[in-house]
Amino acid sequence: MQWELDWNDPFTSYLESFEPLVGDRRTWTTLTETVKGILSSGSLVCTRIAAQSPVLGMVKKGAQRIIRMVTGATTKRSPDLDADHLTAQMRTHALAHLAELPSAELWLIADGSDLRKPYAKTMPQLMKVRALQGGLVNGYQTLSVLGLTPQRRGILYHRLFSSKEDGFVSEPAEVQQALTTVSQAIAPRKTDRSATWILDSGFDDLAVWRTIWEQDEHVVVRVYHLDRLIAFPDQSGGWQTGRIAQAIGQLPLHARAQTMLEVRKTGQPRAKRQSVTAEIRAGPIQVTYATNVRRLGAGVTITKLVWLVEVRLLDSALDPWVLITDWEVTNEAQAVRIFQMYRQRWSIEDSFKFSKECLGWEEVQLLDLEGIRTLVALAWVAAGFLYQLGVTLEWEAVQLLAKLGGWEARPDRPPGKITLTRGLRRLLELVTTDAILKAYYRDHGPFPPQIAAFLHGWRPDREL
Repeated sequence: MQWELDWNDPFTSYLESFEPLVGDRRTWTTLTETVKGILSSGSLVCTRIAAQSPVLGMVKKGAQRIIRMVTGATTKRSPDLDADHLTAQMRTHALAHLAELPSAELWLIADGSDLRKPYAKTMPQLMKVRALQGGLVNGYQTLSVLGLTPQRRGILYHRLFSSKEDGFVSEPAEVQQALTTVSQAIAPRKTDRSATWILDSGFDDLAVWRTIWEQDEHVVVRVYHLDRLIAFPDQSGGWQTGRIAQAIGQLPLHARAQTMLEVRKTGQPRAKRQSVTAEIRAGPIQVTYATNVRRLGAGVTITKLVWLVEVRLLDSALDPWVLITDWEVTNEAQAVRIFQMYRQRWSIEDSFKFSKECLGWEEVQLLDLEGIRTLVALAWVAAGFLYQLGVTLEWEAVQLLAKLGGWEARPDRPPGKITLTRGLRRLLELVTTDAILKAYYRDHGPFPPQIAAFLHGWRPDREL
């Protein structure tokens, strides 16, 4: 049993889009085996990746081949094999994948996440990031963007950065780079579909909104600064100046909606996933901003009509969601739509959880920042393969992977990326085990009796 590099294989077919970045066969083999090893080991520790690869596990210093590749030491004929080019190729592949099914909308979900290295001392350009238990630890920051349509999703942007690295400007500058990079990539597809950025409160920033609006895109963003000055309707039909907190109290009720969320309701000892009722209120407000916010040179002042939306989750201790959007919200259907759009922001949280727990991106250990970037980017390449698999459950291969991952068929609960990863890992472990056993038999002859007892007479000329 052997996993051949066959272009009809879904895995190698997916990786085919990355082949232009590679200039020689040895590097291509190392690249494909590294992605396999990441999926198999669930880790970014190079020794574990190599050990789970049927090829790298059989050669001397397989882990060193990975390290030399990601740090650029052995890629003179593959100068474009780095994090930026890998991410750009992921974006191209994801956009083609998203465009395969017609959709009137494209939702863009951006968020940051910390890559924590609390015990690292010698890794390069470590900065301080937030610890899960509070306080600060060593690590790096990342910024990612997912693209969503009703039936598909793809990774459109990822960047790992540190405030300690040479040439670093600022976190807002990193955000601006993400906004413009993705916008330029989706420009050809905006002729027949709208693009909406769905953002958490970390993007409550007029410079962010201004850039999105200049790109002829829409925004749904959670508000953090309730003391922001705006204008909202007064009782005479005109406009009065005040703060967002004042305007919230005057929003009319537009809709009630049911949704499933992990919440702790009144009287419950802990949070659990359950049905909750959301009350949605909305009304128009005016936001004034200068076009030269965080820009050099003169600008102009613009006043824009947007909608303020408040979502209250009844019978729960969660704070209300206060949202701003440039989509009109004047009736029940529009209010429910904005609520559903913001609910999708959890998709990127799910992606971070998946990458950290199943692909082990916080385990990365290298003494080269570009190498760290490249290895983490390869983890996102692996994640992209699971995204592509997970949207087509009707494939017989996906159903088998799900069963290998412990999934029980239910009409209302399709397998997620974690289940598919677990199934694929089992399959890859079988391939690796077979390769190691064959190599041992070739070099040493019959297996030790204790091992042979487990194998029930298996020989290298017989399949597992």
